[in-house]
Amino acid sequence: MRTVIVVNPAFEIVWPWTADRFHSLFAAQGAVEFTRLERGESRTLEQLIEEPGSVTRLVSLMAPVTADGMREFSSLKEAVIITQPYDHTIPEDLQQVLTEAGVKLYRHKSEGYWGQSVSEFGLALTLCGLRRIPQTHHEIITSLQEWDYEPAGDNPKRRGHQFGDNPDFTSGTVEGKRIRIVGAGNIASRYASFVHMLGADVAAWDPFAAEPSFHRTGARKEWHLDRLVQDAEIFAPMVPLTPQTQGLITAELIYALPKGCLVVLVTRADVCDMKAIRERVLKDEISLAADVFDIEPLPLADELLGRHNVVHTPHNAGRTIQSNERWAEQLFQQFLPA
Repeated sequence: MRTVIVVNPAFEIVWPWTADRFHSLFAAQGAVEFTRLERGESRTLEQLIEEPGSVTRLVSLMAPVTADGMREFSSLKEAVIITQPYDHTIPEDLQQVLTEAGVKLYRHKSEGYWGQSVSEFGLALTLCGLRRIPQTHHEIITSLQEWDYEPAGDNPKRRGHQFGDNPDFTSGTVEGKRIRIVGAGNIASRYASFVHMLGADVAAWDPFAAEPSFHRTGARKEWHLDRLVQDAEIFAPMVPLTPQTQGLITAELIYALPKGCLVVLVTRADVCDMKAIRERVLKDEISLAADVFDIEPLPLADELLGRHNVVHTPHNAGRTIQSNERWAEQLFQQFLPA
């Protein structure tokens, strides 16, 4: 058995730590040849690898590859071949060569590799939105005002000793909050389990998820999306962006959210009518904790930036060392035992 890994630096810009994780996993089974290409390398796989006809397991991470060149790999049994960082499809002629040769070609079955990272980030955004953590962090850098716990006037519910939340919006603890989630997949189900563990009242809508996706996470299954939004204190649409989910959360649903609701966006913003979200945020009707936006990067003059009712991060949720390593692990697990 001969195992070869070839990685292009263009791949590692998008998925750092992934190639090295592949290397360590295969190395634990025995000998493995690992090649990290130089930037601009144009030689194709059969030119890069000596005696390609003896390779039985191949991981090609955006290395130059052609259908004709792949015919040189006459002993190949299993392979991961990535030609684009996010699109796991390969050219039809290359697919045909591999199919005719009986090569087992492995692809990701889901995006579960970053499910934990995104869902934990969603929990962090929720906590930051509830407690205004980023806002107060910024404010104490520039002013001592945040240290003044005496209320202005006679309204201690606005500002009292060590009370920094904004009662105009959903605030305080996760415990007891009505959290309503769109989705019950890799990310949404994890998030549901986190907030349920903290004591929230959790309901989720997902017409495609199996029953265990709900009850194992402590979420009540809601059968009607329009009902899901009616009593939400925290609303978290957590579905991937597909042609079917684009605009799924319509303006009508956004306008139906109760005043003060905290909206958490951590998968893709365009599953929502962002015009409606922007309008309600700017009118101080709802608050927002978002890692994803309708415009990326957000222009420095964007009205969402720096608002008292917005927590924002630059599309970081899915990228941790662990999610990059898990990317490799989920493909490695499909290879036959050595």
